[in-house]
Amino acid sequence: MSKSRKIVKRIGLFLLPAYLMAAEASNTMVVVADSRHLTGIRAWWANFYNDSHLNFALLTVLIVPLSGAILGTLADYVMSRIGIDLKSRKLREG
Repeated sequence: MSKSRKIVKRIGLFLLPAYLMAAEASNTMVVVADSRHLTGIRAWWANFYNDSHLNFALLTVLIVPLSGAILGTLADYVMSRIGIDLKSRKLREG
């Protein structure tokens, strides 16, 4: 038996389990969130994801900028209360 045939045979034996596991043909993939052990808003969010990926994406696109605007406004307010002036571009260093 030639050296190349031995190599091919070893590679074939190495890949045999993967070939046997992939023998069952399937054309669809289901992507879901496991919500069995979740409660409250986390369960609602996981179930919302499972119901409609499009609605989940749209709601996420709305929530992310809205939360950024709210947190940015809150940070502006807190910094102005502690004396940091963000409206003026003047440097007040000695």
